Amino acid sequence: MPMKGRGTAQLREIDRWEDGVGWLAYPDEKMQRASHAVCIDGDVWVFDPVDAPGVDDLLAEFGDVAGVAIGLDRHKRDAAAIANRHEVPVYVASWMTGVADKLDANVERFGTHLAESGFQTFRIVDRTFPSWQEVGFFHEELRTLIVPETVGTIDYYCAPGEQLGVHPMLRPFPPRQVLTGFDPERLLVGHGAGVTEQAGDSLREALLDARKNLPSAYMKAFKSVLTN
Repeated sequence: MPMKGRGTAQLREIDRWEDGVGWLAYPDEKMQRASHAVCIDGDVWVFDPVDAPGVDDLLAEFGDVAGVAIGLDRHKRDAAAIANRHEVPVYVASWMTGVADKLDANVERFGTHLAESGFQTFRIVDRTFPSWQEVGFFHEELRTLIVPETVGTIDYYCAPGEQLGVHPMLRPFPPRQVLTGFDPERLLVGHGAGVTEQAGDSLREALLDARKNLPSAYMKAFKSVLTN
């Protein structure tokens, strides 16, 4: 199983709900790069997308695309291509560096809110070495939290027995103070399917247990490398 898919993408839906949907463009890749679209009053906001045949038809089920948002400096992915097809901007946090100038698209900056989407935005991680600039998105009315990288549900994020885990690089010092104040009904992540039941409890548990479960998480990841 490759870390990142190549060749022809094959769209697989995840996280479908009344106001949104997620998808995997390469379902068999180890990284399980997840993309999401959320509809607010007929406007569709797309987050960290990886392109695939059928994506535009999927988005059209929910409305017209209003913008494409990047939540992590490494998640440029196919944001520019999708934004250009729909003639909308790519939205990048005002404090993110080294991202906007690498996008071949119209770029708009955002501060504490993502334009008129209703999403509150906040810094999760902001450091220069190693480079990691991550912004979270929370929509209070929809009780939906989007965390692009800090937590995920795929195998290499999770220690044995964990449904949701903290990224291996952040386990020693997880950003608890930033994230524990949110109590979402739905948690969407950048790697793997989201959490749609007791999402707030799952998030707090993952952050609380990150350091305690670090040895077993790292051992699991090490064994995974040896067997692939």
